[in-house]
Amino acid sequence: MKRSDPSVLPIRLLGDLVLREPSREVETFDGLLAKLYEDMLETMYRAPGVGLAAPQVGLSLRFFVFDPGDGSGPGAVANPMISEPGGSESEDEGCLSIPGLYFPTERATSVRVDGRDIRGNPITLRGTGLLARILQHETDHVNGMVFIDRLVGDVRKRAMATIRDRDLSAGSGPTRRA
Repeated sequence: MKRSDPSVLPIRLLGDLVLREPSREVETFDGLLAKLYEDMLETMYRAPGVGLAAPQVGLSLRFFVFDPGDGSGPGAVANPMISEPGGSESEDEGCLSIPGLYFPTERATSVRVDGRDIRGNPITLRGTGLLARILQHETDHVNGMVFIDRLVGDVRKRAMATIRDRDLSAGSGPTRRA
């Protein structure tokens, strides 16, 4: 991703501490939040992705943007709270902070999210299918979780081994010698 466009923000990768800490509430709904919304959307579209949370761009804020690509257009939620999960399915899921890796992840097939829009007005979203998955994934981010935290059993073992192997092959991690 080229940084020549100042509206494109650098995406933080797994290992960055901001991805592992619960974010603080959004308290100010002003022009800065509106600008963050626009910049995060631009970053998400360029990545490309369907959702992006503030911790993924280095900001410890309970805020995310999304666009499921179904024609409903983009949206944003500040201070999200998930309730009313229904159903369950396991589908491949990925993350812009763990690029190129996808693993079957169990999620509710429908959820309700309450929060605030970028003007501070209360909003309620009801999502099913992909939108439900996005809302859960991005809310996890503002709670200090990444999708691999939800993996279990052999899938989790395979994911962690893949992540370790990729880090070592890239020369970014320590190596062990016999």
